[in-house]
Amino acid sequence: MAVAMPSLMSVIRSSNPKPLLTSHFPPLRSSAFHFRLRPSPPRTPLLRRSSIAAAFSDQPQSPSSITIEDNPLLQDFQFPPFDVIDASHVRPGMRALLNKLDDDLAELEKTVEPSWSKLVEPLERIVDRLSVVWGAINHLKAVQDTPELRSAIEEIQPERITFGLKVDQSKPIYNAFKAMKDSPDWATLSDARKRIVESSIKDAVLSGISLENDEREEFNKIQQELAKLSKTFGENVLDATKKFEKLITDKNEIGGLPATALGLAAQIATSKGHENATAENGPWMITLDGPSFMSVMQHAKNRALREEIYRAYITRASSGDLDNTPVIEQILKLRLAKAKLLGYNNYAELSMATKMATVDKAEELLEKLRSASWDAAVQDMEELKQFARSQGAPEADELAHWDITFWSERLRESKYEINEEELRPYFSLPKVMDGLFNLVKMLFDIDVVPADGLAPVWNSDVKFYCIKDSTGSPISYFYFDPYSRPSEKRGGAWMGEVFARTRVFSNDKTSVRLPVAHMVCNQMPPVGDKPSLMTFREVETVFHEFGHALQHMLTKQDEGLVAGIRGIEWDAVELPSQFMENWCYHRDTLMSIAQHYETGECLPEDIYQKLLAARTFRAGSMSLRQLKFATLDLELHSKYVPGGPESIYDVDQRVAKRTQLLLPLPEDRFLCGFSHIFAGGYAAGYYSYKWAEVLSADAFSAFEDAGLNDDKALRDTGYRFRDTVLALGGGKDPLEVFIEFRGREPSPEPLLRHNGLLQTTA
Repeated sequence: MAVAMPSLMSVIRSSNPKPLLTSHFPPLRSSAFHFRLRPSPPRTPLLRRSSIAAAFSDQPQSPSSITIEDNPLLQDFQFPPFDVIDASHVRPGMRALLNKLDDDLAELEKTVEPSWSKLVEPLERIVDRLSVVWGAINHLKAVQDTPELRSAIEEIQPERITFGLKVDQSKPIYNAFKAMKDSPDWATLSDARKRIVESSIKDAVLSGISLENDEREEFNKIQQELAKLSKTFGENVLDATKKFEKLITDKNEIGGLPATALGLAAQIATSKGHENATAENGPWMITLDGPSFMSVMQHAKNRALREEIYRAYITRASSGDLDNTPVIEQILKLRLAKAKLLGYNNYAELSMATKMATVDKAEELLEKLRSASWDAAVQDMEELKQFARSQGAPEADELAHWDITFWSERLRESKYEINEEELRPYFSLPKVMDGLFNLVKMLFDIDVVPADGLAPVWNSDVKFYCIKDSTGSPISYFYFDPYSRPSEKRGGAWMGEVFARTRVFSNDKTSVRLPVAHMVCNQMPPVGDKPSLMTFREVETVFHEFGHALQHMLTKQDEGLVAGIRGIEWDAVELPSQFMENWCYHRDTLMSIAQHYETGECLPEDIYQKLLAARTFRAGSMSLRQLKFATLDLELHSKYVPGGPESIYDVDQRVAKRTQLLLPLPEDRFLCGFSHIFAGGYAAGYYSYKWAEVLSADAFSAFEDAGLNDDKALRDTGYRFRDTVLALGGGKDPLEVFIEFRGREPSPEPLLRHNGLLQTTA
């Protein structure tokens, strides 16, 4: 669940500073480990960085605090020391860093000139250093949350935001950028450098640089408060999810749950103190964490249990101390106030200022897709009712929300003879990763090799990899954290930046600092002696997040401010991730992945054909579901009046009448868990999933045109995709990048065709 930034300067404004690119899973899907403070083992230098700690040696020390020299956040590291960073390092480390960067900023403002070496490079050094350190801290909060870490971040965040605003609202820097654009040398700048200058000017304006006195003070207060509210929202969702537990001792109550789900439920029960819990005899613990929640909704025959779990899920973070309702109201109120201060009518207009689309264009696309999906969704619902009726289900004529997923799964099993749980043994995580790596070797001429031990990790389950080019030279690295840990790790799946590619942090001025990413999922962990066995949807998720990572890691852009995922317009940033999902249906790729973890048997050909046929199963319903989220998001940020006669839940119900066949329950509080738009970066931007889906489907159609069975044609097309979409980063307008790859502007026809909705549209 997801975010990218218009430019690197946004890193120091945002409440979540790293570009976090999240899973395609809609929000509804959506082990305590203690750091040890010990010296990191010596590592071969791979990423050159200037010494950080030395710069802080003159900072005043509190006798009781950890010395700056000992603080792992400020060491000269090739990779962040995730294994030793502790909450106690955050306050002294960040304060020392902010003091040093404040001095650097003051020096830059005194000496700034409208030239690359006297403006952009020193600015990048300031922003990047903060991005790396603060990013490491926030990453640990996402994957290894503790009360101590929360407290430290909460205390230091206002100071970080104050510094960020100081950079964004620096008149000397702003004037220097404007002078660069107005200079005779402007025409000689590369496309990437022009984009950096133009986006920096725009970002400064959107950060309130034109505001004076009281208005600027109000703007800055809004920024501080929005960051605090966003953090509170996310923590409330995590805590509410973690708080719900249902212990079941009677096996009859969980009839229908597959062995993998029972094993997980017993494993959770064991972790909660029920030492003798087993998959066969229980007790079993159900939680609202993704794998546990979905197993109940898909497979539990006990309708009352499904209803209980569903109601608990849709009312998360909506009562008591964890109630996000007032948080949402205040966020929407402040976003509207911020937009009006900057001269926009509403927050949606402000959001679109850094995107490909406009509000009108986004709404136009959503309506086109809605009208294409509606009749198909009506057919889906009628087919589901008829099937439930044929199975003797008493609820068939009045299917409730907690029935849809269950009966959809039964219908899919009946229609295509595909049982998602029975397919799990064919999708073991090691085999899936091997197949994924073989695919990108063929398409993009790269090798992904294990590099465990090279970089410190935050949990023993985390894997570390190196990507090498055709000559065997390293070009990037990434961490992979695959498993759900509901007690400390937030839900969903995402990709984030650790280091960006840049020549500025190269000591010899000829090479570059290599990009590093992290990729996080929340799939079922290994149970007993079985590896992590994945559903097909989890396979798609891994491919999706790796698409984001590839755009970050295969960039050839040396300007750090627009390298990789930096500087790419938000509604284009899902292109490579959604593009990679298509390969899960490519015969050679799928057959290389789908091998039984015990017998080695390949997925039978007839099952592969059924998977292909099932790809468009309930496509109208799935499309409407995403369109509802996107439309609701735009409605709240363009038309809703905070404090007016209509509540946010009234808006939800109103939007649902146009986008859902089954209206939300009156007590539905889904919005209280909609982290995409209230704790992530998708505010007035959730439509981006559909916008980018048009781009990604059309991009994949280039491979279809070349011939999916022609390896040479696939390689040639893959190299072209790598050298455009994956290589150019934010250094070129995304529409121009797409045209460079595809030879024309994008068309929605391939998306509708892939979803089986083209005929409906016609």
